Amino acid sequence: MMARPDTAEVRKFTDADITEKIDGLRRELFDLRFQQAIRQLNKTHRFKEARIELAQLLTVQSERNRSKTSS
Repeated sequence: MMARPDTAEVRKFTDADITEKIDGLRRELFDLRFQQAIRQLNKTHRFKEARIELAQLLTVQSERNRSKTSS
């Protein structure tokens, strides 16, 4: 897949992009867990990468939500 974007790049994404990427990563994590359960998982490192990327996106999304409600 792609290299993990840094936080500055993530902040440039639109809200729709962030939501779309969050949904995609959650789906990927689900698929990875399923593959692991049936012993077909080859890229075990994707768990960590996807979780980090998801956390990054969720953090930026929550920052934006807080700034919208406080202003």
